[in-house]
Amino acid sequence: MDDVSGIDRAALDADVLRSAIAETEWRRVDVVEETGSTNADLGARGRGGEDVAAAILVAEHQTAGRGRHGRRWSAPPRSQISMSFGVDTTGVPTEGWGWLPLLTGLAVVETIREQTGVEARLKWPNDVLVGDGKLAGILAEVVPPSVVVGVGLNVSLTDDELPDPAAVSLSMLGHSVDRTELAAALLASLTRRIRQWRAAEGADSALADDYRAVSATIGAGVRALLPGDSEIRGVAADVDDSGRLVIDTADGESVTVSAADIVHLRPSGT
Repeated sequence: MDDVSGIDRAALDADVLRSAIAETEWRRVDVVEETGSTNADLGARGRGGEDVAAAILVAEHQTAGRGRHGRRWSAPPRSQISMSFGVDTTGVPTEGWGWLPLLTGLAVVETIREQTGVEARLKWPNDVLVGDGKLAGILAEVVPPSVVVGVGLNVSLTDDELPDPAAVSLSMLGHSVDRTELAAALLASLTRRIRQWRAAEGADSALADDYRAVSATIGAGVRALLPGDSEIRGVAADVDDSGRLVIDTADGESVTVSAADIVHLRPSGT
């Protein structure tokens, strides 16, 4: 057991996690002490010919985690849940794949709310927020015939350990949680949401409505920073059937974006 400033940083219990996936579609869960990036590792295994669908890789310490656009993200050992998993896309049209990172964010929010009562919300496309603080990030990449999705959830990071001053952790919010129990609960929520996605061959109305209900982006004024240094300003109106963000601009045009850094704009006068 590691203890930092009175914070319990016990090792994950791999046996408990394996029990949590019994009688589900998940085939295996591996827990490693340290790696550069769980997403990179699982992706490399898939590109090397291994079937990574329904495989889960968890790291106690991730030294070269990646955010959007390859940004580096690292944290002290046993202070996060750093996990990647493969999802078989067979039978689901490609336009439905964009919902995988969104439903993963929804599963994280559901788990956090159920386990701690913290009112986490989702910033499109890949952040879990509490207020303005980033509690978790999600990264997805296609590794045919699967999509590999990674989650980095801040559990016991302290103020002086944050890799990003905009981040926040559960301990900073006043919640001491067992990472094994939290990870097992997250796997249960992911199982439910992926089954729902697969049955509908994408997002059905119930999944989309549940996502909208916890979105911090929909209804907000936003600035979408697009590849090529262009941007769009307007009000985030919705997400479409492919998980893309629909923005209503000031000139009355609706623009759909599939990849962008989103800045939430504060209402004038605040």
